[in-house]
Amino acid sequence: MIPRSNGSLYTHTENHIGIIEFAHDASNSFPSELLARLAKAFNELSDDKETKVIILKSEGDRAFCAGASFDELIAITDLEQGKRFFSGFANVINAMRKCKKPIIGRIQGKTVGGGVGLAAACDYCLATEAASIKLSELTIGIGPFVIEPAVSRKIGLAGFEALAWDASQWKNAYWAKEQGLYARVFETIKELDIEIQLFAEKLASYNPQAIQQMKKISWAGTEHWQELLIERAAISGELVLSEFTKGALAKFKE
Repeated sequence: MIPRSNGSLYTHTENHIGIIEFAHDASNSFPSELLARLAKAFNELSDDKETKVIILKSEGDRAFCAGASFDELIAITDLEQGKRFFSGFANVINAMRKCKKPIIGRIQGKTVGGGVGLAAACDYCLATEAASIKLSELTIGIGPFVIEPAVSRKIGLAGFEALAWDASQWKNAYWAKEQGLYARVFETIKELDIEIQLFAEKLASYNPQAIQQMKKISWAGTEHWQELLIERAAISGELVLSEFTKGALAKFKE
């Protein structure tokens, strides 16, 4: 566990099913330390012989993830600091991309910005009707640059643009399902959890070698993301220092 002020992260494996659960009091948003711990958790479970499938989930019954830590965004004062912060999401997505185990996303509620990127980097997502999505970055003067490759890979460039340009509007869970972000949508969290457990058990029973080959095929052509996402982080790190963004963040905080 890590200090509650920086969020919390809990991992465990039972019956070959690994669970990664993250939390933060600010709608499950991500400060830098929590992002680093999440990337490390994926790397460790990827190499863990007892783990055959991973479920990514967040705490509570409301928001899945509110994206980047608002307080850390405001605190960024130079280019290197900005690049380092946004590289946190890049490192998580790359860890998920390279993970040898299939990752199931449990999306129980609204998700914004970087949270949409996490959902898109999962191999398979199940969600509830409450799991609306939004890419709000343009409203504060930056953009969803780091997560774009993951989102576009999952729902296509047109789907990404529908989210990114219309930055103030939510898209509901059924829209996300139609685009391919979610595989199935359920009315309640209880139904979601039952189906996720059943699905994870099925995956855990399959040939591990076949699973690894599926991962390789599914993520073919993304090897350059190791450099690309860091380059995108630098763009975001520069924009967050702009007068527009500083003003927008200050207004939002008020």
